[in-house]
Amino acid sequence: MLKWMHIRNFALMEEADIEFDKGFNAVTGETGAGKSVMMSGLKLLLGGRFDKDLIRQGETRCELSGEFSVPEPLQAELTSLLDQSGVAPCENGTLFIRRVFTPSSGRIFINSSPAGIRTLAEAGALLADIHDADETHGLLRLSEQIASLDRFAGNNELLRQCRQCWDSLAEIRKKREEFASSMPSAEEAESLRNEVKKIQNAGFHPGEDAEIESIHSAAANSREILETASRTAELLTESEDSVLEKISLVMRTLRSLERTDPEYAALFAEKCDGLYSAVQELSSSITDRASQVELDEESFMALEERMHLLQTLKRKYGPELEDVLAYCDRASARIDLFENAGRERERLEQEEQLAVKAHAESCRKLSEARKKAASQLEKMLSDEILKLGFKRSAFRIDFSDAVPGPGGSDKIEFLFSANPGIPVRPLRQVASSGELSRVMLAMRTVLAESDSIPTLVFDEIDANIGGETAVTVAEELSKLAYHRQIISISHLPQVAAEADTHFLVRKTVENEKTVSSVSPLDRKGRIAEIARMLGGGSAAEKHARALISRKHDQNRDVIF
Repeated sequence: MLKWMHIRNFALMEEADIEFDKGFNAVTGETGAGKSVMMSGLKLLLGGRFDKDLIRQGETRCELSGEFSVPEPLQAELTSLLDQSGVAPCENGTLFIRRVFTPSSGRIFINSSPAGIRTLAEAGALLADIHDADETHGLLRLSEQIASLDRFAGNNELLRQCRQCWDSLAEIRKKREEFASSMPSAEEAESLRNEVKKIQNAGFHPGEDAEIESIHSAAANSREILETASRTAELLTESEDSVLEKISLVMRTLRSLERTDPEYAALFAEKCDGLYSAVQELSSSITDRASQVELDEESFMALEERMHLLQTLKRKYGPELEDVLAYCDRASARIDLFENAGRERERLEQEEQLAVKAHAESCRKLSEARKKAASQLEKMLSDEILKLGFKRSAFRIDFSDAVPGPGGSDKIEFLFSANPGIPVRPLRQVASSGELSRVMLAMRTVLAESDSIPTLVFDEIDANIGGETAVTVAEELSKLAYHRQIISISHLPQVAAEADTHFLVRKTVENEKTVSSVSPLDRKGRIAEIARMLGGGSAAEKHARALISRKHDQNRDVIF
């Protein structure tokens, strides 16, 4: 509920502090006193668009602020909204809103955090619903009409099941789309087969590119390698002055130590044997390598052809042989996917069919529950509308098929006719603001138990009515105020007398400036204001006292 609202330099209001109460709050005042200014301020506080012309004349800054007490059922939803928008959460269930305007800019603060107009509007839609001639009422939206019917019917569990079935269906359809987009076409599969065949027929194994390049390099330089190997072998083992001959000479020389130093002579001989064997092994290895290098012309041509094939594959699928082989593996996997696609496609189709049936069944159950509740809601609303002065009106809830979705497969619209002989038509097309406001009041009265909006604002819903209907409107507002905070701008004394809290809007001229002010009325003030609304005079004052006394004797307590 709205606890208080502060207005500064807004239109005719220089400064006003208004402390609302739970239950029924009535706002009265003479025509042109500034009641619409207060209503405009409340709209802005709930996310309405600002017009710079509303800044009080002669001022450069306008400010509106207010504090809302958020009922527990709404706190989780509001917290989620604020969290998504990066706004500080409510503390102890209290929401603070502040808007500051200049001719060139406007700023919004929610719980002292900067916020955007969209966040404010979404939060405002949770906190209050305003009914006047210029406002697009929440219950005029088709989405809100079907939501109201679901709340009235208590369809929360059916809605949850329907949404869960829809989410499952959407997930399966997403899998099918991803599968279809990832599966190769027949043309691509045939192209992949040709490429895999080409790579596999080449028969390359990992690391073969390095081996081929090494062999080719050696073969291309075979003459130089052979000459080097021949000279090296001659130096090591084959010439008269070779390393092997010198080691043999050293070994023979060391034999003279066998008589004088036998221990070391044996050690040196062993090391010389090792050197001799190592030189022989080195010479043999060089000779073997030389024998491998020399290729005949046919073998060399075959080697070059293989190198050319390798370079071709690397340019297309490389840059390295490992990349070529990896591409072959990936292509083979896609070919397998294509060849086994029929089985997987059939499985996904069956899953989707089952999910469609499950969702259709959940939609059917939800639709049955809605239609059952609709007949009851039609009767209750018709009875309420009859009380509010529509003696021969008609109300109907129309059902039609809609594209199945998370909320079912129903399209629902409230239809209404205020006059006999006039066919019912969509509620959103009802032209008269007075008629529309009273229909809204009837709906809110019926839906009070199931609706979650804590504050309802009615701007002159009593327009063009009087007599018994005025009394009934007052009683219905009073009844609704047991469950919701009601703020009603009214010209009817019957409505004002029924309120729990009464505010008077006055317009005065101070220092040649017109100023509107808002103030709460005590019992004496209420009697005087209601007497004025009744036409003034002693009879009007007596009647006003009777109305106030009747209200006082009821001694009602709001229950929210």
